[in-house]
Amino acid sequence: MAQKDPRNTRGRIVSAAWQLFYVQGYENTTVEEIIEVSHTSKGSFYHYFDGKDALLATLSDLFDAQYEALEPRLPELATAMDRLLFLNRELFGYIENNVSMELLARLLSTQLVTSGEKHLLDRRRTYYRLLRRLVAEGQSAGELTAARSAGELVKLYALCERALLYDWCLCGGEYSLREYAEKNLPAFLSGFTA
Repeated sequence: MAQKDPRNTRGRIVSAAWQLFYVQGYENTTVEEIIEVSHTSKGSFYHYFDGKDALLATLSDLFDAQYEALEPRLPELATAMDRLLFLNRELFGYIENNVSMELLARLLSTQLVTSGEKHLLDRRRTYYRLLRRLVAEGQSAGELTAARSAGELVKLYALCERALLYDWCLCGGEYSLREYAEKNLPAFLSGFTA
């Protein structure tokens, strides 16, 4: 008998949870509903997660899945800056249309008070791997400044994105996240160009 892929089981749970959170809201979603929609068992759920609150940290997994889907769509002939802005535009559009502000605010707040792993800062994430590659390519091509290391530029870029997300939540979504970032992120990143 073939063994089940544990990443697939965990991924199904995460996907089902965020689908339900978006449709019903976090508070109105039960662990039992997540188990039912993910076609898993209670044992599988509790193998991966202590409870529903533990799923909040998986929003970064959802974002990374989006980056993995976007990576092949990166414009080949575009500059490194154009590619960074493309990723931001696409992810922020996804967030605006598929992730409730309540859940995003919960994630950001849990990352502020956690004494454990800060998932948004995990340098092993697809997000950071992709950003490091794009920045390094931009530096090699002479498009991005070499006055700072690739790691420093990636950290600054991530800081700008988190600031935009935090402000959007703080303002209650009174503006389009994607449009606001399109307008302001290039100014924030103006020091990146060579």
